Amino acid sequence: MERKVILVNEKDEITGTAEKMEAHQRGLLHRAFSVFIFNTKGEMLLQQRAINKYHSGGLWTNACCSHPQPGEATDDAAKVRLKEEMGFETSISKIFDFVYKAEFENGLIEYEFDHVFIGEYEGKINYDKGEVMDFAYRTMDQISCSLKDNPEEYTAWFLIAFPKIENWWKHNYKSIA
Repeated sequence: MERKVILVNEKDEITGTAEKMEAHQRGLLHRAFSVFIFNTKGEMLLQQRAINKYHSGGLWTNACCSHPQPGEATDDAAKVRLKEEMGFETSISKIFDFVYKAEFENGLIEYEFDHVFIGEYEGKINYDKGEVMDFAYRTMDQISCSLKDNPEEYTAWFLIAFPKIENWWKHNYKSIA
């Protein structure tokens, strides 16, 4: 059964719902979330999206991203999806949100009001191989250099979100726990 997404305006006020693929085919603004996880050394957890994803397969991105379902709180959805995709639970906190629009070669359009959460985790990662191909922890400097040298290896939203996360990290990160 097709999942639904929550349609919103630029203020994140709900305007309706749509089937997920319809929202991506028509470029409808919808609610989303991105979870960024750091280990105790301050390294960021990246995941490489499974090749079979409906877009951006094989690209590197943040630990988890998805869409809350109608009636589901965004932070609750983020925690559930993190557990489903990466196989662990940890507390998360919202740090900012942003709106972005990106068009893909297959004709799909991501137009999202993205709620950004951070968390800290040190432990076993048992990712869902249907969602994730690989994972790695990288320092902020390693990621920054890689984004400059190889931006095509990263998802569209990660390219937009990373500078915002990097700025937050420089001013706020000590230990999240």
